[in-house]
Amino acid sequence: MNRPDDDRAHVRLQKFLADAGIASRRDAETLILDGRVLVNGQVVEALPAFVDPRHDAVIVDGHRVRPHRPVYAILNKPTGVVVAARDPAGRRRVYDLLPPVFGRVLPVGRMDAEAGGLLLLTNDGDLAGRLGHRFSTLTAEYQVEVRGQVASAVIARLRSGVHLSEGRVTIERGEVRHTTRERSVLWIELRERVNRQLRRMLAQVGHPVRKLQRLAYGPLRAKGLPIGASRELSDDEIAMLRGAARKRDRSQARLRSPLVRGKPRPDAAAVSDAEMTERPLMEPAPSGPPPKRAGRPPRRGGSSSPERSAQTRNRSAPPRPKRGAPAAAGGSARPQKQSAGGPKRGDGPKKPPGRRIVS
Repeated sequence: MNRPDDDRAHVRLQKFLADAGIASRRDAETLILDGRVLVNGQVVEALPAFVDPRHDAVIVDGHRVRPHRPVYAILNKPTGVVVAARDPAGRRRVYDLLPPVFGRVLPVGRMDAEAGGLLLLTNDGDLAGRLGHRFSTLTAEYQVEVRGQVASAVIARLRSGVHLSEGRVTIERGEVRHTTRERSVLWIELRERVNRQLRRMLAQVGHPVRKLQRLAYGPLRAKGLPIGASRELSDDEIAMLRGAARKRDRSQARLRSPLVRGKPRPDAAAVSDAEMTERPLMEPAPSGPPPKRAGRPPRRGGSSSPERSAQTRNRSAPPRPKRGAPAAAGGSARPQKQSAGGPKRGDGPKKPPGRRIVS
């Protein structure tokens, strides 16, 4: 049961058991080392061990293990059920509601225990990662019951964006289906970007969530599926999910591609040797003495005569009058400051003291 070097169809035995939903890889290794796994009638007692899922017969505790098959299913999750493999508090898990034929599946996207509605599950890890990515193109539709009376301005604010610790997040669309003074029922469509996004956004605008129900996830609908029930997807629904994953891949590829500005420069190697020989590397120096530099042109409106320039520099401005001197004829003198011995504030006549009446 060693893996041939030239055969890529063989996989590790513990991975085969984990993909089939028997146990996790670590628990599958324990099953193998305990001698509970047979391959083609022989007990496997050591690792590593490899099997060919197409031809080898694997038996665990007397039961034949079928090869891994892709599973795509939806569950109408009840409220109060956790989306986790283990829960320390002992609450019900979504895996307790799934039939054993699904095997080991993973949830796509986020959903807290208090929320209910459609939940997508699959064992296709590649597709689950692409659909559950924060830049996925799939949208989710919710019916939300919140506290207080919601006005249309609140929906407009949610569409424009609310700032959370991870950044600014928005909703795609929203409507107020029913509203009273105590509560309101909303329909909201959004692309989930962060954990508990809708609850945190509504709490930010002053309307905490009372009930949260997911109605749709991309092309999938929970209509007609009882609460707690599940079903596998049809081929058309699987094709739509894969199309959404390819659309997300194309959008990510456009974001990663560099922007090309302008036309590429011509390659220097494309210039022929004949063209290079025809081009002189340096112009020949002119013969004879170097040319004289032209003088500076005269100023506009002035004269270049040195005598007149000297007269202009020696011309002195009229002297400024001294402080306190009488002003010249036709001029105005500045107001003089009061001397130190002049009247000061509070030196005027004082009022006689009034008569104080004592009662």
